[in-house]
Amino acid sequence: MSPGELFRTLRRRWYVLVVAAVLAAAGAVQVLRPAPTYVSSAIVVVKPPVTGTHPNQLANLQPPLAAVSYAAVQQLEAPAGAAELRAAGVRGTYRLIPRNSGTSVTPRYLIPSLQVQAEHGDPAAADRAVKTIVEVYTQHVADLQAGQQIPEAARMSVSVLVPPTPVEQTGTKSRGLAGAALLAAVCGVAGALWTDRLLTRRNRRRREGADTGSGAPAQDPAGGRLPVAAPAR
Repeated sequence: MSPGELFRTLRRRWYVLVVAAVLAAAGAVQVLRPAPTYVSSAIVVVKPPVTGTHPNQLANLQPPLAAVSYAAVQQLEAPAGAAELRAAGVRGTYRLIPRNSGTSVTPRYLIPSLQVQAEHGDPAAADRAVKTIVEVYTQHVADLQAGQQIPEAARMSVSVLVPPTPVEQTGTKSRGLAGAALLAAVCGVAGALWTDRLLTRRNRRRREGADTGSGAPAQDPAGGRLPVAAPAR
């Protein structure tokens, strides 16, 4: 399709472009006046027990501690763990982000810390969700050690390094407006082309049906009229 044909098609189906523009304006209002969203975040760490050789717990952090922490994270990210968090009252979007110095290929965690985030429209609700997730996570770490029959004096503990703090999310409005305008332009042009093709085919079939039902004499391949048989007496 040439640019001239595209322009004529858009001019014929201008009402489709108007509908796309109205929808884009409605989306722009949501971009300019978004609903407030808060993200609460906390950082917890798994610490080894206090011993005579290592009185400072944070000085004895080892990869096996992080492996236990990651095992608890995997349990919470499983469908059963998600159902457990919902039953505990966690709503909305939440994330469990292990903080480590490894890679996705070799996840060798050197620091067994975990960042817990929750997103909600109410800052207090976001804080409650983070605290609930930390409580459930702590219970899972304890259950993993209890399942191995580790004495309580030798068990790891979970400590909150950074308490949950809600922060309001602020996006870039210019990017949102540009995205809404681009989406409206693409959808408007595609909708106008599709509508024009659909209506053109429908009108063509309607004209062909009208010509067939009008009883016009049929034409032979040479261009002359075919003889019409006389009615039987």
